[in-house]
Amino acid sequence: MNETIEYYNKNALDFYINTKDVDMQKLYDFFLKYLEKGAKILDLGCGSGRDAKHFLDNGYDVVALDASIEMVRLSSELTGRKTVHKTFNELDYENEFDAIWACASLLHVSRKEIDDILYKISRALKPNGILFASFKYGDKEEFRNGRFFNFYEEKSFRELIERHRYFILSETLITTDVRQGRESEKWFSVILKKI
Repeated sequence: MNETIEYYNKNALDFYINTKDVDMQKLYDFFLKYLEKGAKILDLGCGSGRDAKHFLDNGYDVVALDASIEMVRLSSELTGRKTVHKTFNELDYENEFDAIWACASLLHVSRKEIDDILYKISRALKPNGILFASFKYGDKEEFRNGRFFNFYEEKSFRELIERHRYFILSETLITTDVRQGRESEKWFSVILKKI
């Protein structure tokens, strides 16, 4: 994970420029239909702050969080609010959020660490809280171009969630990457509900 954080520290501006204006409306619709206006959202691994800004602009109460100090700086500038500088392992919220948005962030957590992180996420959510998470589509782990990736698809993700009985898998969605030149990449998104 440290190498991945360092990647974002070194490449923060390029990542910001390449992601801040991407059209995420399909995934916003997939997620926000579960929430009431004003719901409190944790943007977990917020990157550029693009999604936190969208949620803030649409009347939600948002806490943005990222492990990269450079992404924290850029996200804070974009949203006009202080982004929290924490790693997933440092999550210590309890019963605080109506929803957690983990867009292309939990995919950086290895399979040996994901169980602990999902438990911390469940503690941060209120009862009936919603978790959105998205992963590159597949069933493998790899280190590529300075970052670690954990891929999931239907079967491997169901096997993961069977170990976490405090979550119910509500919905899944397979999409193509919306960034220019990445249209051949597939993404696997999920909605989990905390019992």
